[in-house]
Amino acid sequence: MRIAFIGPLQSGKSTLFRAVTGQSASGHHTGEQIAIVKVPDSRLDWLAAHYKPKKYTEATIECLDVPGFSQETSSGQAEFRKSLPSVRKCDALVAVVRAFDNPAVPPYRNRVDPRADLEELVAELIFNDLDAVTTRIDRLEKSLKKPTKTHEQEKHELALMRRLQTTLEAEQPISSVSITEEERRLLAGFQFLTELPLIAVINVSEAQAAAPPPFEFPYAKTTISLSAETEEQISQLEPADRKAFLDDLGVTVPARDRLIQVCYDTVGLISFLTCGEDEVRAWPIRKGTTAVDAAGKIHSDLARGFIRAETVSFDDLVAAGDMKNARAAGKVRLEGKTYVVQDGDVLNIRFSV
Repeated sequence: MRIAFIGPLQSGKSTLFRAVTGQSASGHHTGEQIAIVKVPDSRLDWLAAHYKPKKYTEATIECLDVPGFSQETSSGQAEFRKSLPSVRKCDALVAVVRAFDNPAVPPYRNRVDPRADLEELVAELIFNDLDAVTTRIDRLEKSLKKPTKTHEQEKHELALMRRLQTTLEAEQPISSVSITEEERRLLAGFQFLTELPLIAVINVSEAQAAAPPPFEFPYAKTTISLSAETEEQISQLEPADRKAFLDDLGVTVPARDRLIQVCYDTVGLISFLTCGEDEVRAWPIRKGTTAVDAAGKIHSDLARGFIRAETVSFDDLVAAGDMKNARAAGKVRLEGKTYVVQDGDVLNIRFSV
């Protein structure tokens, strides 16, 4: 999974990126940056304490930071638009806007209107999608003037593109359009920006770090507030010192962890777990994944020779104390290929090849 961090210049976007990814603030970066982030999962800690494995592997998210967007300068727009091909390849967008006055920011960039900033950012994404849709419509209309083997398919696609055009011209994102699974597959290759789920992050002052978001952004799957500068400070502390810092702020969980989990949830991911003396590991899968496909995430041989998935929920395992007691209590089940894996399922795949 890849998440793109986008936002206006001086929004705190890159500060939050560094806080989430642990990147250093040294140097001056103007282009794209990519970093891998481990997904916090206390369930792995419990499994590791019991199995003492040689290896401990969390699920990960790939984060992309791109140049800030600016309507004030053509160069600001150009740099942002240059990065959009990379943004299109992502699974979700984290849109960061600032909600406090910052004296260090030049006056012409120091507007404090997070709602307007989000609306301008979405308008830019809509504009780029509309350009792509209009170009596709022109090509389809020309193609349909000639008899081809794909005539009926192109007619269907043209009707869909015109629906998208109407929506975008009404300044609404493609995610607001009701489409079938067949149409969704048809659109997959276009990688439309406004089809991606959006997480709105309101960057507030340290004094407001524990407060709820000042508003809910209608185009966002989730709206959260945090202090990017404070989160960067937290990320640089030793783990033993973080709790005291969070207590002073009145915050129970670092916003970094909360944001990572929101990203995970927004794109429809869950984790199943495997454990043993060699390794404890979280495996990210889409909600609705079957046992045989989950086995294939571990290794193709496990899917090819799948027999059964020995399954216990993490909560049942904790309640029992260990796997032996969970079996004795009847909490360990043998599931077949079509079983839909649940978040926190601990799986042991039985297979033969």
